[in-house]
Amino acid sequence: MKFIPLETEIFTYQHLLDSDENLTLIKDFKVKEETGKGLENYLKNVSEYDERNDFARTYLIKDKRTKELAAYFSLRSGLFTIEATDDFFYTIPAVELANFAVNDNYRKNHPEVLEIGKVVFLEFVLPYVDFMKSMLGIKALYIYALPEDKLIAYYKKLGFQRLSKKEEKFVHSHVKPKYDDGCIFMYQML
Repeated sequence: MKFIPLETEIFTYQHLLDSDENLTLIKDFKVKEETGKGLENYLKNVSEYDERNDFARTYLIKDKRTKELAAYFSLRSGLFTIEATDDFFYTIPAVELANFAVNDNYRKNHPEVLEIGKVVFLEFVLPYVDFMKSMLGIKALYIYALPEDKLIAYYKKLGFQRLSKKEEKFVHSHVKPKYDDGCIFMYQML
């Protein structure tokens, strides 16, 4: 399967390190909610390091006309393990949607552009992950969502689901990164 560059009528994407201009562009990225400041910090202060050290890949979603940064997402390889019985574990190869945020500055400048996050997820994240699935074994996409009811409901609308409390506790005890402390594990099978 050959990768087809992704774009919509409004948006295109670019890899973080495709242009030196991108490293300047990310400095103006803002999240709306105070609880999402970690996503802003990641993009501004960690994403370049993660790129250069092969920990994650970050993609910028840009307005095709204005070249403004509308959103970004980061992907990394991963897996999660579910305890099927007391002595049997089921490991699922997956991709982690490690970071996913909309630029509040773009949203304020373009109130006519609706459902930016949904568009980015459906038109960029899922097709990209689907392409990755054609290249190597991947069964699921997962995230660690901030523990906010509104956000959990939003991710459920995008097709993510939660594990049972017992399974979630087991997953957290095996693969949950420290920086996602307090977050909710959610996944969707591909």
